[in-house]
Amino acid sequence: MLEEPWRAVPAGEECESCCPRSPLLLPRWDRLQRAATERRGPWWLGTTMASGRAGAPEPNGAATEAAEGLPDTSSVLLAVGESFPAEISLFFSVESRSSRCLNSQLQEAARKKLWALESDDRAVRALFKELSARLVCVQAQEDRFLLTFKTLEEVWKFSTYLALGYVGSCLEQLLFGQEYWLNCALMEDTAIRVSMDEDRLATIYLGLLLQEGNFFSRAVPGVCQPEEGEEGLRLRRNELIHVKNVGEESTWEGVSLLTGQRGLVPVAALEPVPHPFYQWFLKNYAVSFGISQEISGATSQPIVKGRCTATEDHKGAAWDELSFSEGDSIEIIGFLIPGLPWFVGKSLSSGNIGFVPTRCINATACEPLGKGLVFLSEEEKSPLLRIPCNGGEQYFATLLGELARTDITSVYRLDGFEPTAMFPKVPSEAVLHGGKDIQLLQSWEEINGLATASTSEQSSPGSELASATLEDVLLDKLDDFDDPKFFIDLNAGHMEDADVFDPILTFLNHESYVPSFQSLYDMSFSFLNSTFYGFSDEDELVLYLETSRNWAKRTHAIWAHVRLCFLLGKLCIRKVKFSQARVYFEEALSTLDRGFGDLPLLAALHVNLASIYLKQNMKNKFSSLLGKTVTLLVCLPGRPFSSENELEVMVYVLREAIAVGNAPLEARVCFFIVKLFLQLGKTDEVLPFAEHLQCLTTTFLSQDAGAVPLDVTPILSYLYDKKYLPNIALASARLFVPSGTKGAPTPIWRAGFILQTTSKLLGSQPERSSIPALACSYLQQALRFSCESRAVPTQRTLCTILSRLHLQHGLLHGALHHAARAVAFSRLMGEEEAFESSLSLGWTYLLNSQPSPAAEIMGQLLQSLHGTDSVTQGGAVHNLLAIALKGEGRVQKAAENYLRALHKAKETGNKRNQAIALANLGQLSLSHGASQLSELYLLQSAQLYAELQGCQDPELEAVQVLLWLAQAMVKRQKVEDGKLCYELALGFALKWRNVRSQLHVTEALCHFYSEVSPNLQACITYHEHWVSLAQQLQDREMEGDVRQTLSQLYQDLDTSEALRRSLDCTKQSLRIFIDLEETGKAAEAWLQAGRLYYLMQEDELVEMYFQAAIQTALKSENFSLAMELYEKAGDTFFNGSRNRDRAVEFYRGGAVPLARKLKALKTELRLFNKLAELQIGLQGYEKALEFATLAARLSIRVDV
Repeated sequence: MLEEPWRAVPAGEECESCCPRSPLLLPRWDRLQRAATERRGPWWLGTTMASGRAGAPEPNGAATEAAEGLPDTSSVLLAVGESFPAEISLFFSVESRSSRCLNSQLQEAARKKLWALESDDRAVRALFKELSARLVCVQAQEDRFLLTFKTLEEVWKFSTYLALGYVGSCLEQLLFGQEYWLNCALMEDTAIRVSMDEDRLATIYLGLLLQEGNFFSRAVPGVCQPEEGEEGLRLRRNELIHVKNVGEESTWEGVSLLTGQRGLVPVAALEPVPHPFYQWFLKNYAVSFGISQEISGATSQPIVKGRCTATEDHKGAAWDELSFSEGDSIEIIGFLIPGLPWFVGKSLSSGNIGFVPTRCINATACEPLGKGLVFLSEEEKSPLLRIPCNGGEQYFATLLGELARTDITSVYRLDGFEPTAMFPKVPSEAVLHGGKDIQLLQSWEEINGLATASTSEQSSPGSELASATLEDVLLDKLDDFDDPKFFIDLNAGHMEDADVFDPILTFLNHESYVPSFQSLYDMSFSFLNSTFYGFSDEDELVLYLETSRNWAKRTHAIWAHVRLCFLLGKLCIRKVKFSQARVYFEEALSTLDRGFGDLPLLAALHVNLASIYLKQNMKNKFSSLLGKTVTLLVCLPGRPFSSENELEVMVYVLREAIAVGNAPLEARVCFFIVKLFLQLGKTDEVLPFAEHLQCLTTTFLSQDAGAVPLDVTPILSYLYDKKYLPNIALASARLFVPSGTKGAPTPIWRAGFILQTTSKLLGSQPERSSIPALACSYLQQALRFSCESRAVPTQRTLCTILSRLHLQHGLLHGALHHAARAVAFSRLMGEEEAFESSLSLGWTYLLNSQPSPAAEIMGQLLQSLHGTDSVTQGGAVHNLLAIALKGEGRVQKAAENYLRALHKAKETGNKRNQAIALANLGQLSLSHGASQLSELYLLQSAQLYAELQGCQDPELEAVQVLLWLAQAMVKRQKVEDGKLCYELALGFALKWRNVRSQLHVTEALCHFYSEVSPNLQACITYHEHWVSLAQQLQDREMEGDVRQTLSQLYQDLDTSEALRRSLDCTKQSLRIFIDLEETGKAAEAWLQAGRLYYLMQEDELVEMYFQAAIQTALKSENFSLAMELYEKAGDTFFNGSRNRDRAVEFYRGGAVPLARKLKALKTELRLFNKLAELQIGLQGYEKALEFATLAARLSIRVDV
């Protein structure tokens, strides 16, 4: 976390970077009481917010602290409830991690992006909605967002995301573009710090609590208690109370969680529980009776293991309690958790094991769990961090492998056309619904009619992707063949035969735990399939187990008796027969006279029985069992869950830990709840607990800066993804720092998850044609990790992906670097891999306009193919070699290699490769002026593509071929045929929603309809489409330029409606240019708007816009532009029919002085000639003579 607040923030604010920190707590209650007395004081001063309505500025913390005296207690809560602030500011700053300073350049870039978003804030609103906040407005100039909250859950969720660092990361994803993400060093050194007045946020939450009128509080120390006989609830210090507004100003109704008693409570005695999670948990996980007081509160003692010393003599009151003498050394079995009444210990003098009262020992010599692992051991972390299979390590390793696949050895390449570079897929909303396959087919038939008939065999390029194989990532399991199996024989003659039951009784009568028992104890009831067979339904199994139990009692097989009771109890729970289950479990516990040889069984019996006592509201029995149950539940590391019902006991213990403030126990129980929910697959229920667990570990981390906490970020990422919160899932995964813990996710997992999640945000699946720039740094880190682990195939995969990513975004040097590394790694793997990577490297050289190294590589590859029957591979090499030779200017050799590639494609019957080779021949002919030959080749290519309809890659190649064909036809004056090719190309691009291919064709169509075959209406239509494409690409500068052109086109229509549309286009481009600080273009847009107002005869606005244009140029000290604008503004009046005299001021008063200053003699001469002509038209002949004389004198000095 960045430590210094490098920007000024209001008093009382706490800062948060993209790193986690402690969760939100409500402020001190006495501060809120004092703030409440001010009512609509400092918080509600009349200030107009950017939203245009009165709102609440940030409170002055110092003033609040300085307020003296307590208010009338009868109005404290209601006063705060009435006056809590409605809105809150979220500030952001972009900072360098290394220098801990503001990065002013990136801050300005982020501010510009926000300016752009102010006019259309849908993306910002959607982001904050995902973050559970409501956006009031964006204030880019102040680097802040104004937010509000309407529900308790919104504040809770947002404060959690704030605490975990997600808000800053989400803003980073919103505000920065691909240039930032591709600069890995800059990205890794940058953090967005967000800051918010947390007292104000907590006060908003408190106000919502009070509005709801139903929440949990603690008893404030020192408050007067009701006397004997007086009405009211007697409270202990810090006692937990559930309070409810009953309409009384001074008192609310309260229910004690300790005693369960109900009564009225003075509002002055209430202090709300200070964490939103606690309020939610206590409300949603209620229990039927009060707090047991078995667990004590917070101490400074850590959770420990090892050996301790008895401080007094103790004689166990029951068989399960250990007896010992003062000074005895006792080994802790599992852990000793402060605040619990018992732990399991082993006397080193007697060897006996039992429950030990914690009050009787000295634990100073014990060993803490480890620095930073405050509440769990290293061994316990690994199983939790194993992500479910559909989002685990192997899944993403497979995804990366699929992403690196290439068809370059089997599919030829079009000259200069790389789908990943030129046509990355971006979701398009501007799909023309008329572009159906049948229409495209009809258009293809028209193309085929232009070509000579040809025949070729059907091709089947490409191959199916290998399906991903997911390995089991859970803990290793024992082989089923090692477990004994028992046949259920219910033959009446056998039921009274002891020998029939002897095998099962012998198996179950072990005094200690054996691995085969695990299937009996687990919560999935796996013993139904693994241990017993031959029964038709569970009733038969129950009868068999009942009979076995009776034989165990007869033969005094105690352990078999206990285990059979346990199994029968589990089966009763399965059928929701809780009373019968309780009888079996109680019988099992009463039968035991020694049980610590099988701790999993002892724990399962206690926990299952306690859960039934809870369900059946048997308070006394539950309380007597609770202390030892909690010890078995939370103190034994690695204990498997035995039943879903364990959750109820865990919830009760968590409630007690919260009530008494036992943070280590709270964290540990929360850990078990998360683990159990994940094991049950309850992803919706687990999320709040997983978030709270991460907040708790962050709190422990803040107490020990060098600690390495449990990081459940990967689990949170997985859960957010399941709930479709893609921005938060992405932010969470980006914050994950792989620790190297065995079984924990690695940088490979993180890179794959980020790739997949970013693709979801873009609306597409990760494929060869789309690798998000945001993933660049994480792919680089995954590559470093794979280099450290020497995983050569993974290194090659990642280098291939990185090369493609750089290629896609136009960074050809980076693409070459990674392609060369992929070749080096592939040579360590095999000839096939080396050939493929070398071909890719050569192709990358060609895309980088470096034909010589590409030709050298292709020559070597051709040599390596001598003596092989690799026809398709040979054709691919000849095709690329031809492109390289063309680049070197060796046209004849290039043509020969294209023909060889074409011959090999025909030999294999591959129509797609034939089409590509013909298209390349056509482009070669076109580039050297042979238009007729080019048309012939390209028509044959187009005909072949017509036979390959339905597949994305061939049809996107066809777009490029049709563009070339259109150019060839236009050169040969076949304008209508050229138009057909252009529009068919656009149809295919629209069909596949491919924005960049649409952009290329649209640019060509705009040129066609403006220069080749002028059609103003068609030109407008395609420019409109061009604007929508620029918006989808988020290219603001392109959008502004195209809108300016579109404005001129509408103006040329010369109708009142067209002029309105022209003005609208100009104003939108003006906003864009202002946001981008393009002063020259902005000035031109101001001028254009003024001209349009003149044409629309709204003369009162004309000069205002002209002056704005000129001032924009003068402020940037662009005097040459200002001179041009003065002249153009004058031209508007000069060439118009109204107010022609206004041109004089712009010519004589503005343009002429600047022309003299800049010594622009030709401009000055032109202006004097215009002034002379203007004055003649205005009948000002004397002035006309004056200007004509000046022009004549000046013409002598100008070479006209």
